[in-house]
Amino acid sequence: MTAAAAAPFRFFPLQVVRTRRLGPSLIRVTFGGEALQDFASGGRDQSLSLFLPHPGQEAPVVPVPEDGDMYAALGAWRALPDDVRAVMRSYTVREQRPDAGEHGEVDIDFAVHTDGGPACRWAQKASCGDRVTILGPAVADNTAVRFRLPGDADSVLLWADETALPAASAILESLPAGIRAQVWLEVPYAEDRLEPETAADATVTWLVRAEGAPSAVDAVRAADFAGSTPYAWIAGESGSVKALRRHLVNERGLDRRRVTFVGYWRRGLSEDALRETPDDV
Repeated sequence: MTAAAAAPFRFFPLQVVRTRRLGPSLIRVTFGGEALQDFASGGRDQSLSLFLPHPGQEAPVVPVPEDGDMYAALGAWRALPDDVRAVMRSYTVREQRPDAGEHGEVDIDFAVHTDGGPACRWAQKASCGDRVTILGPAVADNTAVRFRLPGDADSVLLWADETALPAASAILESLPAGIRAQVWLEVPYAEDRLEPETAADATVTWLVRAEGAPSAVDAVRAADFAGSTPYAWIAGESGSVKALRRHLVNERGLDRRRVTFVGYWRRGLSEDALRETPDDV
């Protein structure tokens, strides 16, 4: 077995199959390609790195060596000029369908807005045949899946904004039947609400900013938690994640080891700037 074949993460050149507007702030892009035969999403909040071309480029510039060495490729990519190397952004797999099409399909949902960055602009113009590269999992049990439900958990707490809505929806679909779940989903507009499917005993509260919804902490603070051994997963804007985690640990007394938190973005910062900022969540 080669090093590339054994690696849990690999580069996958893919093409856009179709796009679909889900709401005012959400676009679903479906990808396909022969490389998907070796792609193995772990589900839940499976994350990946998406490499996009600059305007005028036919494909993203990611110098992947023949042996597929991930670290060598990333080093060579970083050494390229900013206006040449592919734009890289982190996203979540909304769904993988191995049996769809010729080689399978993968959906990624993009949160978009009028003053968005390069990935937002790309998604709004994406069309069938557009080429991308994904650095993603080749084995389903991988470290880019953060949601890990403890065996003794009798309830689940979820909070997500629109950037983490795909992950929260996939997590809800993965929950076992009957487990109690208290869920807060924050979106810009009422039309962005996508009711998740789940076998869990779930209570979903939509926090619509256009309708004056309370903050994440205020909404969660007003709730009585179900169960005696909850597990929490919170993801989205890092300021809200930070405040909510402090509430859960310091005010509610949850064991910090049972709170998974991910700052997907930070208000006022690009993803590139966020990577260079210490994570003090």
